[in-house]
Amino acid sequence: MVYIAPDSPLSLPAIVSIAVAGGLLTVFIVAVLIAYKRKSRESDLTLKRLQMQMDNLESRVALECKEAFAELQTDIHELTSDLDGAGIPFLDYRTYTMRVLFPGIEDHPVLRDLEVPGYRQERVEKGLKLFAQLINNKVFLLSFIRTLESQRSFSMRDRGNVASLIMTVLQSKLEYATDVLKQLLADLIDKNLESKNHPKLLLRRTESVAEKMLTNWFTFLLYKFLKECAGEPLFSLFCAIKQQMEKGPIDAITGEARYSLSEDKLIRQQIDYKTLVKEKILDAIFKNVPCSHRPKAADMDLEWRQGSGARMILQDEDITTKIENDWKRLNTLAHYQVPDGSVVALVSKQVTAYNAVNNSTVSRTSASKYENMIRYTGSPDSLRSRTPMITPDLESGVKMWHLVKNHEHGDQKEGDRGSKMVSEIYLTRLLATKGTLQKFVDDLFETIFSTAHRGSALPLAIKYMFDFLDEQADKHGIHDPHVRHTWKSNCLPLRFWVNMIKNPQFVFDIHKNSITDACLSVVAQTFMDSCSTSEHRLGKDSPSNKLLYAKDIPSYKNWVERYYSDIGKMPAISDQDMNAYLAEQSRMHMNEFNTMSALSEIFSYVGKYSEEILGPLDHDDQCGKQKLAYKLEQVITLMSLDS
Repeated sequence: MVYIAPDSPLSLPAIVSIAVAGGLLTVFIVAVLIAYKRKSRESDLTLKRLQMQMDNLESRVALECKEAFAELQTDIHELTSDLDGAGIPFLDYRTYTMRVLFPGIEDHPVLRDLEVPGYRQERVEKGLKLFAQLINNKVFLLSFIRTLESQRSFSMRDRGNVASLIMTVLQSKLEYATDVLKQLLADLIDKNLESKNHPKLLLRRTESVAEKMLTNWFTFLLYKFLKECAGEPLFSLFCAIKQQMEKGPIDAITGEARYSLSEDKLIRQQIDYKTLVKEKILDAIFKNVPCSHRPKAADMDLEWRQGSGARMILQDEDITTKIENDWKRLNTLAHYQVPDGSVVALVSKQVTAYNAVNNSTVSRTSASKYENMIRYTGSPDSLRSRTPMITPDLESGVKMWHLVKNHEHGDQKEGDRGSKMVSEIYLTRLLATKGTLQKFVDDLFETIFSTAHRGSALPLAIKYMFDFLDEQADKHGIHDPHVRHTWKSNCLPLRFWVNMIKNPQFVFDIHKNSITDACLSVVAQTFMDSCSTSEHRLGKDSPSNKLLYAKDIPSYKNWVERYYSDIGKMPAISDQDMNAYLAEQSRMHMNEFNTMSALSEIFSYVGKYSEEILGPLDHDDQCGKQKLAYKLEQVITLMSLDS
């Protein structure tokens, strides 16, 4: 028998199995491809939908900006229509200089007569007149300042205080003050370069008497420029920010607002609101009245006048105030169910039974408590974009809230990605607010960085000080344009203008609340970034205020560079012309401060460091020739309580 083996090594069942498996695989692959195609199409559609949503969002933001800007322009036009030079509430020269030189001190000794007992008056006045002669001696004054700065216990606050006191004494002798300032600045530059510090750090911080004196020098000499030129766009910016912030709700406790330039002060929730508070009513009634001549909101009550002669005082806190889970909410119009069209009146504050009962407890009437937090009139430094404290009642542990609960105390769970994404959506309001205020920011920056704006010539002080810095750079062989640029930025924009932008209440008779302060701080930071020569690399983790003006800063930087270049090309000011200008400024403000009181304040440092001050005066040849140590000892004897 002959057996013929089959060619295929596989049996028939195996072939059938493979064929079936191949068919199934083919079907599976086709199904996957179809699913992928469908998913891809869905993804494309989702992407297109997202793109459309983004475009719509962008359009809405742009439209909101345009509408808000047009609305704001109308408001600002109404506000400033009768604001010519006399309409803007400029502070007088003395009040303005005092707010810059001695911030937060309302009744400084240099504003009043020296107070000494009658039996000592003659000796003290004689001693202070001799001390004035020493202060007007350049050799003594420089030695005095250097000795004070070398003392470890001579604090930063002391340095600023001494610089301001010296400038008040020398207000009537600005030629001499300028000569001393230039010498101190030259010494500071020498010291900076000898210590191997980077040259760009010069004048960056106020760590010396010279730096604070420089700020004060510009404060004295740029008042006229502020009144005639830069004050108007600065006041318009302040008004625009205030108006825009008040178009939406502002939380009376946290200071957060619906409209803001500062991410830290943005309400990240949707809140139904209606516009009406005491502050806004007062603003409407006293539209062009300086702040100091207006009644304070804390001194007024809002009275709801209902039919049949019924009246009700609407208070932040009363017996109807609701408490839920240790949170006590400030009363609002919605709480009192005040309908549209109701008649309300501002009346002088009254003491109610509730207030009288609670006046001795921790939870006493909050009408004044919260208004005072908003209408703070002390040092602006202590208000710096700060969130008002949400202090629990010490006995009950109850915490106050108005529109949003502070996250630190809230019952809401923070940190989950969903809620964070939802809150981030509200950041577009920063963009809308920025777009609305853009023109006012541009106007201010353009005015400051122009050598001739609206017919106002560049103040001589700016040209004179910039030329002095260039001379010092030449003397030390510093030719790096970035270093020269930075010196000028640290000297004027960062030392003077940033202070004015952040604190317009130094220039005008106005009240600056915490949300306006936070927005001005963002503008001031943008101003500082515009003066920098370094490139700012921005990413998704950069602060929102940096991202907000990222596209504008290159243009602003060009303005700054052109400004410095234009000043450099202007003809130098002769010493004769500068001295004539300084003499005129001295004459104009001859009797603004009480010199005797200022000298007495400076002398207090002599009393504290007498041995340290007398030492260099004894050992220095130049001081020895003029017998400065002996003269100071005479002053000390006359001023002594035992004399």
